[in-house]
Amino acid sequence: MIKRQTIAVLVGLAGSLCAHADEQATRPWKLTLGNYHYSDGSDGRDTNLRWRRDDTSVWVGAYHDPAFGSQVRTGFDTSISLGGTAQLQPSLQAASRGFFGGSLNLQVGDPWFAVVGWGRTNLRPYFNLNFDPNDAITLGVGWHGDGGRSLMLSVIADDRLHTGQKDWHLSGRWPVRDDWRLTLDLMRKTGMGDEAEVRAWGWSATIDFPAWFIRVARDPNQNFSAVDATRVAAGLRF
Repeated sequence: MIKRQTIAVLVGLAGSLCAHADEQATRPWKLTLGNYHYSDGSDGRDTNLRWRRDDTSVWVGAYHDPAFGSQVRTGFDTSISLGGTAQLQPSLQAASRGFFGGSLNLQVGDPWFAVVGWGRTNLRPYFNLNFDPNDAITLGVGWHGDGGRSLMLSVIADDRLHTGQKDWHLSGRWPVRDDWRLTLDLMRKTGMGDEAEVRAWGWSATIDFPAWFIRVARDPNQNFSAVDATRVAAGLRF
């Protein structure tokens, strides 16, 4: 059975819930500090620095907890226009301990859009901080509105390791006032876990201001393990 430290997320939905263009122009850097409290009593900590310009991101980060140890990682993603409303969204990711992976998404339509994606890794040890199956396919539909409003329904499903693992996400982002916005993500996960069949609900909530943000998330059976995770992250844009 797949352990939590060997799954990684590379099937991202780059561009489907993206930051505002003016924030990218004036604050291209984002520093995020995260604390992950697990139901077995342990804690993990993550630091991530990301640079974004237009539709391209490059990032580097480090994670540590007592059980897994430490790992440094880096990644890249971008969006390539194919003409009309079609966009190709490739990503690459690498980490210490010999991990490497990538994904390729196709997004078509505006303001209503559809996404199909495919991801693969070399299955080397990696601590997954986004908690979706990685060697997987992605299917999604969504809508973009004015002012950064968006809604999306997606599923990320293992298509390589025969676990039957699926994460469904219903995500929405909208401005609450001129200077801040709210993002909510409701998740339903099903599939074979490390010890038994998993059927659980999770969620995350993010409040974004122009220069900073805070995110709180609850992920039962993190990475389909027996461990539940509560995650708190905060960051600065500059």
